[in-house]
Amino acid sequence: MSVYDKLKSLNISLPALAVPVAAFVPYTRVGKLLYTSGNIAKKDGRPWVGKLGAGVSLAEGQEAARSVAIDLLATLQAATADLNAIRIVKLMVLVNSTPEFTEQHLVANGASELFVAVFGERGQHARSAFGVAQVPLGACVEIELIAEVD
Repeated sequence: MSVYDKLKSLNISLPALAVPVAAFVPYTRVGKLLYTSGNIAKKDGRPWVGKLGAGVSLAEGQEAARSVAIDLLATLQAATADLNAIRIVKLMVLVNSTPEFTEQHLVANGASELFVAVFGERGQHARSAFGVAQVPLGACVEIELIAEVD
């Protein structure tokens, strides 16, 4: 099944590519590797603010990470024009969390599981998940990725 058929079966529509709000580009390509800038979680078009362990639940964090993954799919689409040519290599997930919150890896699963659902074996990736004191604009999750392009 093509990636586009899989997205349709999951009822996922890709959003428009987000315009950076600072001095950077959404992605850069070096050879076969595509590096994305960090994307923050959004809810209703605005930053999804909050801190895991202080008002944002694990389930909400996973949903936020999944929403970031969908935005990253839009970035990959803009960069390549063919998601079928993509293999996800690595994710870096930053979770805005209290010092006591220790389930950043479970928050990151919201994105990781979506990439595997969409790309199958080509969505399996290495990953790091960090708890951080803050994410830009107070967002609860930020994710960047590295992908390989056929």
